[in-house]
Amino acid sequence: MTSRLACVMVASMVTMGIASASSRAKEPSPRPTLVVGIFVEGLSADYVNLLRSNFGADGFNRLIDNGVTIENVDYGPGIDATAATAMLVSGASPAVNGIPAARVWDSSAKIDYPILLDPKQIGTYAEQALTPAPLLVSTVADEVRISDGGLGVVHAIAADPQIAILMGGHAANSGFWISDVTGKWTTSRHYRETPPPISRRNVGFNIPVRLDTLAWEPALPLDRYPDLPEYKKLYPFRHTFPARLPDRFKIFKTSAPANREVASAAVEYISTLSLGTRGVTDMLSLGFDVSPYLYGRDADNRIETMDAYVRLDSDIAGIIRAIEKGPGMDKTLLFVAGTPAPTGGKRDEERWNIPSGQFSPRKAVSLLNMYLMAIHGNGEWVKGYHNGYFYLNRQLLKEKGLAEADMRREAADFLARMSGVSDVYTLDDILARRAGDTPAALRRNISANHAGDLLVMVNPGWEISDDEAEASTTEQAQLPVVRWQSSTSPIYIIAPSLSSSEIVERVDARAVAPTIARQLRIRSPNAAALPPLLLN
Repeated sequence: MTSRLACVMVASMVTMGIASASSRAKEPSPRPTLVVGIFVEGLSADYVNLLRSNFGADGFNRLIDNGVTIENVDYGPGIDATAATAMLVSGASPAVNGIPAARVWDSSAKIDYPILLDPKQIGTYAEQALTPAPLLVSTVADEVRISDGGLGVVHAIAADPQIAILMGGHAANSGFWISDVTGKWTTSRHYRETPPPISRRNVGFNIPVRLDTLAWEPALPLDRYPDLPEYKKLYPFRHTFPARLPDRFKIFKTSAPANREVASAAVEYISTLSLGTRGVTDMLSLGFDVSPYLYGRDADNRIETMDAYVRLDSDIAGIIRAIEKGPGMDKTLLFVAGTPAPTGGKRDEERWNIPSGQFSPRKAVSLLNMYLMAIHGNGEWVKGYHNGYFYLNRQLLKEKGLAEADMRREAADFLARMSGVSDVYTLDDILARRAGDTPAALRRNISANHAGDLLVMVNPGWEISDDEAEASTTEQAQLPVVRWQSSTSPIYIIAPSLSSSEIVERVDARAVAPTIARQLRIRSPNAAALPPLLLN
């Protein structure tokens, strides 16, 4: 009996020990007290992988070696960086979140305007009149604020105003960007706080004063940039932003030195505002741009693009070092999310004999209007064109008693016969998921409140000869050239609870917001319908 009792006691103790160890193994890691979201327009996994040998240890290499890499985040067709950012932060497509593009068309006023412009301010645009109100749903940043009852703070910084506002969301403490007009840091009337780092930069370290003597040149010897033809290694680029240059602040904001302005401000935010060190969760969102630089003399801008990546890697490393001096990476969730680059570019030189042409929306509007007048009588049947869409005069159709769907089909048949047009989709076909190679994705990526009546697909290689880009006063700007390309980008996530892993399958961009929310153990944004990714 004594021997049997001893065996039972030993077995019980072993079982309790195993249970205790199992319990300890299942204890969750501490909830991050700092979230740093880095949104990079034009980020490509191909370029990151190509340049890894030129990167330091603390930037992309650290993210890849210690975190989760998602190679192909799929945004679907027709998405620009603004709409993609809205999708990332909300977990919802444009059809739900209300943000289909950076600029949309007002058919009554016949002007395009920034999607985040206060509707009361259309026609009298001022940067401060931008607001997050057109974003119809909540964001990760909003949920971070809500989760701690407003004790956590949320800040956003970017060169672009709409990116800054979308990253900040509705409830941010502040959102700042570089003004196209003054070159200083500015914000929306919606946000109430001005962090001390911004005040110092606008007074004693402002961009306009420094820009006259600033030059963007290669950060590395030219032979360090891979896959360059020999002739490109002979002539280093040098871009300046003198006061005599029209739109110089707008041009500067698309350059790698503008990324450094955002990154250095971010370092000050982390250090001087003590982000992530107060026992609640704070969030800092940053907007960067590594899209092809369009303001140089050469259509081949590979060196500038690779240099922008090298410099961005250094910027990310600096942010990580600031985090380590503050709350520490063991208390931080950091993610770097790519968004699509602009689809246009410069036309290749004539000597390469690449098929090309010019599609003039203005002429197309005029010809379509004359065609419809010949059939249905005098009137302004076509209100205008914007971003691929033709807008019919729906009020006139109503007055004439004509069915909108029938008029769209008539107009589509006419436009499809024009030179340079490869396809035309009516709004009815898009809404019914009958248009394009991926009908459901195309339907998700339009907002019915902003979409036109006909979507025209122009041949690749053709120039759009008179859209809003032509109105730019910038001497170096050129007509946009159509390029069809996939809207996928990588995302890198590093957090205390995650081990190194890679996801190579395509991931729906709408799954990113709930995935970040799951890592923070907060609720997902209110329109995030997809489940979070199950990361290691």
